[in-house]
Amino acid sequence: MPPPLLERHQVRIIGRLDAPDTLVFVHGFGTSQQAWQAVAQAFESSHRLVLLNNAGCGAGAGLGAQRHRYLNLRAYAEDLVAIGAALDLQGATLIGHSAGAMICALAALRQPALVRRLVLIGASPRYLDAPGYVGGFSDADLNALYRAVTLNYEQWAEAFAPVMMGNPDRPALALRLADSIKSIPPEDALTTLCAIFQSDHRADLAQLRQPTLLIQAHEDAAVPLSVAEYMLDKIPHARLALIEAAGHLPHVSAPQQVVEAIADFLAVQPLATSP
Repeated sequence: MPPPLLERHQVRIIGRLDAPDTLVFVHGFGTSQQAWQAVAQAFESSHRLVLLNNAGCGAGAGLGAQRHRYLNLRAYAEDLVAIGAALDLQGATLIGHSAGAMICALAALRQPALVRRLVLIGASPRYLDAPGYVGGFSDADLNALYRAVTLNYEQWAEAFAPVMMGNPDRPALALRLADSIKSIPPEDALTTLCAIFQSDHRADLAQLRQPTLLIQAHEDAAVPLSVAEYMLDKIPHARLALIEAAGHLPHVSAPQQVVEAIADFLAVQPLATSP
Protein backbone atom coordinates (compact mmCIF):
# COMPACT_ATOMS: atom_id res chain seq x y z
CA MET A 1 0.00 0.00 0.00
CA PRO A 2 1.57 3.35 -1.03
CA PRO A 3 2.02 6.10 1.57
CA PRO A 4 -0.95 8.54 1.77
CA LEU A 5 1.02 11.29 -0.01
CA LEU A 6 1.79 9.09 -3.01
CA GLU A 7 -1.74 7.72 -3.05
CA ARG A 8 -3.25 11.19 -2.92
CA HIS A 9 -1.25 12.29 -5.97
CA GLN A 10 -1.74 8.95 -7.75
CA VAL A 11 2.02 8.66 -8.18
CA ARG A 12 3.11 6.06 -10.73
CA ILE A 13 6.66 4.86 -11.37
CA ILE A 14 7.15 3.24 -14.76
CA GLY A 15 9.81 2.69 -17.40
CA ARG A 16 13.25 1.28 -16.75
CA LEU A 17 13.16 1.09 -12.97
CA ASP A 18 16.91 0.52 -12.60
CA ALA A 19 17.85 3.44 -14.85
CA PRO A 20 20.32 5.96 -13.42
CA ASP A 21 18.22 8.92 -14.60
CA THR A 22 14.68 9.75 -13.48
CA LEU A 23 12.24 11.98 -15.35
CA VAL A 24 9.42 13.51 -13.30
CA PHE A 25 6.40 14.80 -15.26
CA VAL A 26 4.23 17.60 -13.82
CA HIS A 27 1.07 18.58 -15.69
CA GLY A 28 -0.59 21.98 -16.01
CA PHE A 29 -4.10 23.26 -15.38
CA GLY A 30 -7.03 21.22 -16.62
CA THR A 31 -5.08 18.06 -17.37
CA SER A 32 -3.64 15.13 -15.43
CA GLN A 33 -0.71 12.78 -15.79
CA GLN A 34 -2.56 11.21 -18.73
CA ALA A 35 -1.56 14.22 -20.84
CA TRP A 36 2.04 12.92 -20.83
CA GLN A 37 1.22 9.53 -22.31
CA ALA A 38 2.83 9.98 -25.74
CA VAL A 39 5.89 11.86 -24.47
CA ALA A 40 6.53 9.52 -21.55
CA GLN A 41 6.24 6.46 -23.78
CA ALA A 42 9.24 7.62 -25.80
CA PHE A 43 11.52 7.47 -22.74
CA GLU A 44 10.21 4.31 -21.06
CA SER A 45 13.07 2.10 -22.25
CA SER A 46 15.85 4.47 -21.16
CA HIS A 47 14.65 6.24 -18.00
CA ARG A 48 12.75 5.70 -14.81
CA LEU A 49 9.59 7.82 -15.09
CA VAL A 50 7.55 9.35 -12.29
CA LEU A 51 4.05 10.58 -13.10
CA LEU A 52 1.70 12.30 -10.69
CA ASN A 53 -1.45 14.36 -10.42
CA ASN A 54 -1.34 17.78 -8.82
CA ALA A 55 -3.68 18.37 -5.88
CA GLY A 56 -7.29 18.62 -6.99
CA CYS A 57 -6.69 16.98 -10.38
CA GLY A 58 -7.16 13.53 -11.83
CA ALA A 59 -9.08 10.82 -10.04
CA GLY A 60 -8.07 11.91 -6.55
CA ALA A 61 -10.10 13.80 -3.99
CA GLY A 62 -10.70 17.52 -4.43
CA LEU A 63 -8.91 20.24 -2.50
CA GLY A 64 -11.73 20.42 0.05
CA ALA A 65 -10.73 21.98 3.36
CA GLN A 66 -7.19 22.57 2.07
CA ARG A 67 -8.37 24.87 -0.72
CA HIS A 68 -6.98 27.96 1.03
CA ARG A 69 -3.48 26.41 0.94
CA TYR A 70 -3.45 26.22 -2.85
CA LEU A 71 -3.97 29.90 -3.58
CA ASN A 72 -0.38 30.11 -4.80
CA LEU A 73 1.92 27.85 -6.80
CA ARG A 74 4.41 27.41 -3.97
CA ALA A 75 2.01 25.00 -2.27
CA TYR A 76 2.03 22.77 -5.35
CA ALA A 77 5.84 22.97 -5.40
CA GLU A 78 5.93 21.89 -1.75
CA ASP A 79 3.87 18.84 -2.72
CA LEU A 80 6.35 18.03 -5.49
CA VAL A 81 9.31 18.33 -3.12
CA ALA A 82 7.52 16.07 -0.61
CA ILE A 83 6.89 13.47 -3.32
CA GLY A 84 10.57 13.62 -4.28
CA ALA A 85 11.55 13.06 -0.64
CA ALA A 86 9.11 10.15 -0.29
CA LEU A 87 10.68 8.50 -3.35
CA ASP A 88 14.22 9.41 -2.24
CA LEU A 89 14.85 11.19 -5.55
CA GLN A 90 18.15 12.96 -6.17
CA GLY A 91 19.26 14.73 -9.33
CA ALA A 92 16.05 14.11 -11.28
CA THR A 93 14.98 15.90 -14.43
CA LEU A 94 11.70 17.73 -13.83
CA ILE A 95 9.51 18.17 -16.90
CA GLY A 96 6.60 20.56 -16.40
CA HIS A 97 3.92 22.08 -18.57
CA SER A 98 2.41 25.55 -18.08
CA ALA A 99 1.67 25.98 -14.37
CA GLY A 100 3.43 22.67 -13.86
CA ALA A 101 6.56 24.22 -15.36
CA MET A 102 6.66 26.94 -12.73
CA ILE A 103 5.87 24.37 -10.05
CA CYS A 104 9.01 22.50 -11.18
CA ALA A 105 11.07 25.69 -11.11
CA LEU A 106 9.89 26.56 -7.60
CA ALA A 107 10.62 23.01 -6.44
CA ALA A 108 14.15 23.33 -7.84
CA LEU A 109 14.65 26.47 -5.78
CA ARG A 110 13.21 24.92 -2.64
CA GLN A 111 15.18 21.66 -2.89
CA PRO A 112 18.12 21.98 -5.33
CA ALA A 113 19.41 18.46 -4.62
CA LEU A 114 16.19 17.04 -6.04
CA VAL A 115 16.73 18.58 -9.47
CA ARG A 116 19.51 18.07 -11.98
CA ARG A 117 17.77 19.63 -14.99
CA LEU A 118 14.53 21.40 -15.85
CA VAL A 119 12.36 21.14 -18.95
CA LEU A 120 9.70 23.87 -18.98
CA ILE A 121 6.99 23.68 -21.66
CA GLY A 122 4.76 26.70 -22.30
CA ALA A 123 6.03 28.27 -19.08
CA SER A 124 5.26 31.75 -17.79
CA PRO A 125 6.41 33.45 -14.59
CA ARG A 126 3.59 36.00 -14.85
CA TYR A 127 0.50 35.98 -17.07
CA LEU A 128 -0.61 39.55 -16.36
CA ASP A 129 0.80 42.40 -18.40
CA ALA A 130 2.98 44.84 -16.45
CA PRO A 131 5.03 47.93 -17.35
CA GLY A 132 7.80 46.73 -19.65
CA TYR A 133 6.45 43.16 -19.64
CA VAL A 134 3.90 41.49 -21.91
CA GLY A 135 2.38 38.53 -20.13
CA GLY A 136 -0.56 38.15 -22.51
CA PHE A 137 -3.48 38.98 -20.19
CA SER A 138 -4.95 42.19 -18.82
CA ASP A 139 -6.87 42.66 -15.57
CA ALA A 140 -10.05 42.87 -17.64
CA ASP A 141 -9.22 39.52 -19.30
CA LEU A 142 -8.84 37.82 -15.94
CA ASN A 143 -11.97 39.37 -14.48
CA ALA A 144 -13.93 38.12 -17.47
CA LEU A 145 -12.38 34.64 -17.08
CA TYR A 146 -13.24 34.41 -13.37
CA ARG A 147 -16.77 35.62 -14.07
CA ALA A 148 -17.30 33.03 -16.80
CA VAL A 149 -16.00 30.21 -14.59
CA THR A 150 -18.35 31.27 -11.81
CA LEU A 151 -21.46 31.77 -13.94
CA ASN A 152 -21.35 28.62 -16.09
CA TYR A 153 -18.35 26.39 -15.55
CA GLU A 154 -19.14 23.77 -18.19
CA GLN A 155 -19.87 26.37 -20.85
CA TRP A 156 -16.64 28.16 -20.01
CA ALA A 157 -14.61 24.92 -20.20
CA GLU A 158 -16.08 24.10 -23.61
CA ALA A 159 -15.10 27.55 -24.90
CA PHE A 160 -11.71 27.70 -23.16
CA ALA A 161 -10.43 24.29 -24.30
CA PRO A 162 -10.36 24.98 -28.08
CA VAL A 163 -8.52 28.26 -27.53
CA MET A 164 -5.87 26.60 -25.41
CA MET A 165 -5.54 23.48 -27.56
CA GLY A 166 -5.50 25.22 -30.94
CA ASN A 167 -5.42 22.83 -33.90
CA PRO A 168 -9.05 23.47 -34.97
CA ASP A 169 -8.66 20.79 -37.65
CA ARG A 170 -8.39 18.21 -34.83
CA PRO A 171 -11.46 18.98 -32.68
CA ALA A 172 -11.17 15.74 -30.70
CA LEU A 173 -8.14 17.20 -28.89
CA ALA A 174 -10.16 20.14 -27.59
CA LEU A 175 -13.07 17.91 -26.64
CA ARG A 176 -10.79 15.73 -24.51
CA LEU A 177 -9.31 18.79 -22.85
CA ALA A 178 -12.78 20.19 -22.12
CA ASP A 179 -13.82 16.88 -20.56
CA SER A 180 -10.68 16.85 -18.44
CA ILE A 181 -11.32 20.39 -17.21
CA LYS A 182 -14.95 19.60 -16.42
CA SER A 183 -13.84 16.62 -14.29
CA ILE A 184 -12.31 19.12 -11.82
CA PRO A 185 -14.75 20.58 -9.27
CA PRO A 186 -15.47 24.22 -10.21
CA GLU A 187 -14.30 25.51 -6.83
CA ASP A 188 -10.98 23.71 -7.22
CA ALA A 189 -10.58 24.97 -10.77
CA LEU A 190 -11.17 28.55 -9.68
CA THR A 191 -8.66 28.18 -6.84
CA THR A 192 -6.02 26.85 -9.23
CA LEU A 193 -6.73 29.52 -11.84
CA CYS A 194 -6.29 32.22 -9.20
CA ALA A 195 -3.00 30.65 -8.10
CA ILE A 196 -1.79 30.64 -11.69
CA PHE A 197 -2.98 34.00 -12.97
CA GLN A 198 -2.21 36.00 -9.82
CA SER A 199 1.33 34.65 -9.61
CA ASP A 200 4.47 36.64 -10.33
CA HIS A 201 7.66 34.61 -10.20
CA ARG A 202 9.81 36.80 -12.42
CA ALA A 203 12.22 37.51 -9.56
CA ASP A 204 12.72 33.78 -8.96
CA LEU A 205 14.08 33.04 -12.44
CA ALA A 206 17.57 34.44 -11.88
CA GLN A 207 18.01 32.16 -8.86
CA LEU A 208 17.73 28.95 -10.89
CA ARG A 209 21.07 27.20 -11.30
CA GLN A 210 20.04 24.02 -13.10
CA PRO A 211 20.41 23.66 -16.88
CA THR A 212 16.97 24.55 -18.23
CA LEU A 213 15.26 23.81 -21.52
CA LEU A 214 12.38 26.08 -22.50
CA ILE A 215 10.05 24.53 -25.08
CA GLN A 216 7.75 27.01 -26.78
CA ALA A 217 5.19 26.44 -29.52
CA HIS A 218 5.16 28.96 -32.37
CA GLU A 219 1.48 29.68 -31.69
CA ASP A 220 0.38 29.73 -28.06
CA ALA A 221 -2.77 31.58 -26.98
CA ALA A 222 -1.70 31.58 -23.31
CA VAL A 223 2.00 32.38 -23.48
CA PRO A 224 3.44 34.82 -26.05
CA LEU A 225 6.88 34.13 -27.50
CA SER A 226 8.08 37.28 -25.72
CA VAL A 227 7.56 35.49 -22.39
CA ALA A 228 9.79 32.59 -23.45
CA GLU A 229 12.41 35.09 -24.60
CA TYR A 230 12.13 36.90 -21.26
CA MET A 231 12.72 33.64 -19.38
CA LEU A 232 15.64 32.79 -21.67
CA ASP A 233 17.23 36.10 -20.75
CA LYS A 234 16.63 35.75 -17.00
CA ILE A 235 17.46 32.08 -16.32
CA PRO A 236 21.27 31.75 -16.17
CA HIS A 237 21.66 28.35 -17.88
CA ALA A 238 18.67 28.26 -20.23
CA ARG A 239 18.19 27.37 -23.87
CA LEU A 240 15.08 27.80 -25.98
CA ALA A 241 13.57 25.22 -28.33
CA LEU A 242 11.00 26.94 -30.53
CA ILE A 243 9.00 24.15 -32.11
CA GLU A 244 6.68 24.14 -35.11
CA ALA A 245 3.52 23.46 -33.16
CA ALA A 246 0.27 25.27 -32.47
CA GLY A 247 -1.56 25.53 -29.17
CA HIS A 248 -0.64 25.71 -25.51
CA LEU A 249 -0.36 21.92 -25.11
CA PRO A 250 2.25 20.80 -27.67
CA HIS A 251 3.04 17.68 -25.62
CA VAL A 252 -0.50 16.58 -26.54
CA SER A 253 -0.89 18.01 -30.04
CA ALA A 254 2.71 17.58 -31.28
CA PRO A 255 4.37 15.05 -28.96
CA GLN A 256 7.08 13.96 -31.40
CA GLN A 257 8.47 17.48 -31.61
CA VAL A 258 8.45 17.80 -27.83
CA VAL A 259 10.15 14.41 -27.50
CA GLU A 260 12.86 15.40 -29.97
CA ALA A 261 13.55 18.64 -28.11
CA ILE A 262 13.78 16.83 -24.76
CA ALA A 263 15.92 14.03 -26.19
CA ASP A 264 18.36 16.55 -27.65
CA PHE A 265 18.58 18.25 -24.26
CA LEU A 266 19.13 14.92 -22.50
CA ALA A 267 21.35 13.65 -25.34
CA VAL A 268 19.49 10.34 -25.59
CA GLN A 269 17.84 8.44 -28.43
CA PRO A 270 14.07 8.21 -27.73
CA LEU A 271 11.50 5.84 -29.14
CA ALA A 272 9.05 7.24 -31.68
CA THR A 273 5.76 8.47 -30.25
CA SER A 274 2.46 6.88 -31.15
CA PRO A 275 0.58 8.67 -33.96
